[in-house]
Amino acid sequence: MEQYVGTGRRKTSVARVYLRPGSGKVTVNGREAAEYFHRSENMVVFRQPLAVTEKEGAFDLLVTVRGGGESGQAGAIRHGLARALVKYDENLLPTLRANGFMTRDSRMVERKKYGQRGARRRFQFSKR
Repeated sequence: MEQYVGTGRRKTSVARVYLRPGSGKVTVNGREAAEYFHRSENMVVFRQPLAVTEKEGAFDLLVTVRGGGESGQAGAIRHGLARALVKYDENLLPTLRANGFMTRDSRMVERKKYGQRGARRRFQFSKR
């Protein structure tokens, strides 16, 4: 059986996406996607590459994702799915790149600094 694999990353999440010809079934960490993702926006986010390339319903997705939260995981799946689609068909690359799905989102959480309450938030200042 032919299968295309793509690895996607976002924040601290890493997703491996296995793309197989099928009917559009999506499995994330052994559970159905609708059951795994609580927010409907995240369902829309990771399906974007399929919608843009008009391949919805043409593939079954088997996804293993680790680390991060729900939004980061959805972004990682989107990145991995875009990479897997390019392995399936090189001609989809310009479309996916134009929509920004091939670029790894490098934004990460800024670290907390000492002498402060957070990354940028200071402790309350008292003049007297």
